Amino acid sequence: MADSLENLAARLQALEDKEEIRLLKSRYLRACDLKQPDGVRDCFLPVGVRIAYQGFPVYTDRDDFVATYESMACHGGVYDIHHATNWDISLTGPDEARGLWSLNFRTILTGPRHITRLAVEYEDVYRREGGRWWIAESVSRVTSMLTEQINEDGSLTVLASGEPTAG
Repeated sequence: MADSLENLAARLQALEDKEEIRLLKSRYLRACDLKQPDGVRDCFLPVGVRIAYQGFPVYTDRDDFVATYESMACHGGVYDIHHATNWDISLTGPDEARGLWSLNFRTILTGPRHITRLAVEYEDVYRREGGRWWIAESVSRVTSMLTEQINEDGSLTVLASGEPTAG
């Protein structure tokens, strides 16, 4: 009986940990869309983080990453939509996990009248410190893209499509 209770407790803890990690990733993506830099910052491990998104430099300081995010996304005329799906979270220890996510990303830029859609694959590492889960490492790779120009008459012209260039 004691074995089955311990097993049940361990299984319940694993489910709770995975749910906390899913909520963490959701908070991060929602904060990106809602232009909440402090919310973005609060998802990443304060010290020892690694953020390597294709097309950007590798960040080892969450404040540097957030500064880039603010300069690119937190002003008028930039509207982003992050929809993450196909999550696959593996607990690799009592305080560490790995996660895979597929992202459907769209950005609307009203100035140049562009819409860009990306399919992105994330590989994350999560670490529990101070009683909560953090994103310790996040690596992304763009698998496809479509950029369109919104013409004056409302029609769309494809500017780029297919596999993105390496970066």
